[in-house]
Amino acid sequence: MILHTQSLTKTFPGVIALNEVSFDLAEGEIHALCGENGAGKSTLIKLLSGIYPHGSYEGFIEVLGKETRFQGISDALRAGISVIYQELALVDEMSVAENIFLGCEPRRWGGFVDWSKMLLEAQALLDRFLIKIDASARLGDLGVGQRQLVEIVKALGKNSRILILDEPTAALAEHEVLVLLNILRDLRSRGIACIYISHKLEEVFAVADRITVLRDGRSICTLVAHKTSRAEVIAKMVGREIEDLFPRRASKVGEVLLSVERLSVADESGRRRLHDVSLSLRAGEVLGIGGLMGSGRTELLMHLYGAWGEREFGVVMLAGQPLCSSDPAQILRAGLALVSEDRRRYGLILEEEIGFNLSLSSVSEICAWGLVNQSLEVQRNHQMYQALRVNATSLQAVVGRLSGGNQQKVVIGKALLTAPQVVMLDEPTRGIDVGAKVEIYELINRLTAEGKAVLLVSSELPELIGMSDRISMLNEGCVGGEFNRGEVTQENLMQAAIVPFKNDTKKALTV
Repeated sequence: MILHTQSLTKTFPGVIALNEVSFDLAEGEIHALCGENGAGKSTLIKLLSGIYPHGSYEGFIEVLGKETRFQGISDALRAGISVIYQELALVDEMSVAENIFLGCEPRRWGGFVDWSKMLLEAQALLDRFLIKIDASARLGDLGVGQRQLVEIVKALGKNSRILILDEPTAALAEHEVLVLLNILRDLRSRGIACIYISHKLEEVFAVADRITVLRDGRSICTLVAHKTSRAEVIAKMVGREIEDLFPRRASKVGEVLLSVERLSVADESGRRRLHDVSLSLRAGEVLGIGGLMGSGRTELLMHLYGAWGEREFGVVMLAGQPLCSSDPAQILRAGLALVSEDRRRYGLILEEEIGFNLSLSSVSEICAWGLVNQSLEVQRNHQMYQALRVNATSLQAVVGRLSGGNQQKVVIGKALLTAPQVVMLDEPTRGIDVGAKVEIYELINRLTAEGKAVLLVSSELPELIGMSDRISMLNEGCVGGEFNRGEVTQENLMQAAIVPFKNDTKKALTV
């Protein structure tokens, strides 16, 4: 065993985050760690990586048979432990190469950074793991998935013996997930041990040797991956069986609330990113939007929200009225709300309280003569807080300290307090556990039952198929196919997403 923990217990005021947790990791093993948000996974990672130093917890940690007493992250790094966190620790203004070697830049005579050597070595690392990214590119110009791959290469470049990956594929497209899983298999063959944390159980079973389940701060069980099943792991995680992972309930379909006709949009450089996109969405309906990363899914939603792109031509109608504003505040007032893909970057002010964040998009509804009606604000926020079943001590809890699933509920609650007719959800279940996902799905059902319409973007094809009434697949900024519920498979969705076609001859692949 390269890593062993015994009876780890970590407490915070009023909370036992870890309770007698024991865990071990063999050399060359991929050991998955599963559990709902709040189960203790993040706390365990912080103990193993030195963020919570020795003395702040009970129990002990052994690396290669010797007890360790990490006083900080640098101690864990010297012991060969690297962590890739769900929220990226990168600098957008720097190049890819600078991010990979941040803090350990190659030096030449006189102590100056050897820029040429750094660029060459960074590109060699990227090429070694078959990641097609230019090492000299500015990190901020890359997509979320590409930035995640850079974070992974950054950790691999340190020649760590133990690699901890916290939701590493949450922002990756399917082909990038395959690249990562192949990288992990290669690392396993070279004796590097990995702790793999993911809510995507299909990935866990594709790559893990063993699976340890945490629940409510306790280690419930350790299972051999090929001797168990998804159903058993889910039951151990949530403490009950979940019969339907995608509980979509059909609602009465009403009038068209959102209509997009022949929409073409260019980015700030003038390059056309959306081509002749047409779609419609009715009250009580969920329209799924799929496609590979870079296909234009997020750009479509951001443009409809008035936050991205220059419209070249096309018409957007909301409830029968033209929607041509580039001001998100006006779009919100018109009845169109967006829950963005990156909740921590675009959806929340992490250092503020839940109540503050819930009110952000609807402040005008609780103000009179420039003053906030605090009693009305608390009443509205408390109703939403209870309706979404946010797991926190109170509305005064700081959002940045909540689990990913509860942060997502706050982002959705903020949007719903604007009383929208159409809600656009961009990857609403990214990085949250199975139980929290089902709660988001039930919320989607409640929205459509109330006569609202939902535009759902997801990279997970089972989720897209399970929760959509219709699906439009984007392919390089165009609609590559439109499908009805019950008549679609993952195969024809992927075909619509990847098969090249000419813009002058493209036709919807309608099933």
